[in-house]
Amino acid sequence: MFIRPETPEEFEELYQLIETAFKTAEVASGTEQEFADRLRAGENYVPDLALVAEADGKIIGHVMFTKLRITGGTWEHTVLILAPIAVVKEFRSQGIGSALIREGFARAKALGYDAVILVGSPLYYGRFGFTELAGFGISHSEDFPSMYVLGVELVPGALAGINGYVEFPA
Repeated sequence: MFIRPETPEEFEELYQLIETAFKTAEVASGTEQEFADRLRAGENYVPDLALVAEADGKIIGHVMFTKLRITGGTWEHTVLILAPIAVVKEFRSQGIGSALIREGFARAKALGYDAVILVGSPLYYGRFGFTELAGFGISHSEDFPSMYVLGVELVPGALAGINGYVEFPA
């Protein structure tokens, strides 16, 4: 298996992969594939951080990290949001999602990003260092329970003193 950035020629295949993967996910809205398309079409898309896992010439997993701003009055701080992440059902529980996340973290840090935010399971994402975003003094725009709105610093202390507000993309 190797991990690389997605290419525009793969967008339709990735749409199908995300749609199929979320049909069997524990928690899903059913619109994750459209969300990925909207993120790609927006100004916060970072092509180098939209990654695929490939094995034997077949895409078996995908993750996107896009820019997200934390605001506080007259300032803003850019971080990343991790969403969505999808792995083909027959390849789940083999570390592919973890490998995509870790590779995304390494690439994000190399590009100068210092933190990642997401909405997800604290049990799953806790293994990557994610904790409740509210613990950093950052509030959010959605009605998600705070225990599911998580953040991780790629650079220690990156979110210290930020105390702002984040609005998730629609």
